Amino acid sequence: MTLISLSAIVLGGGAVWLSYQLYQNKFVTLDPQLKEVSGIEFDKRGRLWAINDSGDGPFLYQVDDKGKVQRRVQVVNAKNIDWEDMTQNEFGHFFLGDFGNNDNLRRWLTIYKIENPIDIKSDETNAEIIKFTYKELWEQPLTPERKNFDLEAFVEYRHQLYLFTKNRTQPFDGKTNLYRIGNHAGNYEAQFIASFQTCTTAEKLCWVRSAAMSPDRKKLVLLDSTHLWLFENWQGDNFFSGTIDKINLGLVTQKEAVTFYDNDTLVITDEEFNGIGRNVYVIKLTQQQRERVSDGSKAL
Repeated sequence: MTLISLSAIVLGGGAVWLSYQLYQNKFVTLDPQLKEVSGIEFDKRGRLWAINDSGDGPFLYQVDDKGKVQRRVQVVNAKNIDWEDMTQNEFGHFFLGDFGNNDNLRRWLTIYKIENPIDIKSDETNAEIIKFTYKELWEQPLTPERKNFDLEAFVEYRHQLYLFTKNRTQPFDGKTNLYRIGNHAGNYEAQFIASFQTCTTAEKLCWVRSAAMSPDRKKLVLLDSTHLWLFENWQGDNFFSGTIDKINLGLVTQKEAVTFYDNDTLVITDEEFNGIGRNVYVIKLTQQQRERVSDGSKAL
C-alpha cells in the first residue's frame, strides 16, 4: 500500500469510504501469505509493512495497495516464537514484539529493534535484542486471578516502550495493565504504571490485541475485537489519566493489528477465520461516533 493510493481514500475517495461501518471501510484483502497478521506499520515513505504471529518465520512483509506481498525481509538473528505487535519510534526504527504468552509460562519476553525499513537494502537485517520480564510473574503461585501477563500490544513514546497486557485472569476482570521498559538493547524489569478496564462481557471480545500511537504523539488507541479505545490529554506517561473515548467498530472479527497512517486516519487488519477476515480497513477518527468513558478528572 502506497502513500498515494491511501491518500486518495483519506482525502475524499468516495462516499463508500466515508460510511464508517467497518466492513464498508474494507480497503483490500491481504495476500494468503498473511493469514495471521499480528502487527502493521507504515514506514517513512508511506509503505505498509506487516508481520505474522507464531507459525511463521522471523519475516517482515512489505504490502502493496492490492494487498500483495512485494518484499520479504528476514530478521536473521531473531526467532518468531509468538510475534504479536509492531511499533516504531520517531526515527522510523521498527520494534517487533515477540511477547505472546498465552499460558503465562514465558518468564522472559523479547522485542526486536530493527533499522528503519527504508534503509534496509537487502532481504536480510539484524536486530537489537530487548529482553524483559515482570517482577510479579516470578511470585508463586501464579493463581488464576493473577494471570495478566499475556501481551499483544505496545507503543514507543519518548524513548520508552509501553506494554498493554492481554488479560487471562479467571474470573475475568477485563483489566489491561500498562508497563514501561527501555527502548534499546538490554534486560529490563517492566515497571507497572496503571490499569484500565475495557469490558467484562466476554473475554475474547475484551482482550487488547494491538496498540498504536499517532505521529504527533498526542493520541493512543487500543484495539479489541469490537472497539477502539482512544486516549488523549494524558499526564506524564499514564495514558489512562486523560480523556478516554470508546468507538464501536460495528463488526465482530478477530482484529489483530492497528496503526496510524496520519494523525486522523487508522488502518486495521483482522485474521482469517473460517474464510472470514484477512482484510485491511481504513477509518478516520473525525468521522466516528464516540462514547466518552472518562473526562480525565480522576486517574483510573
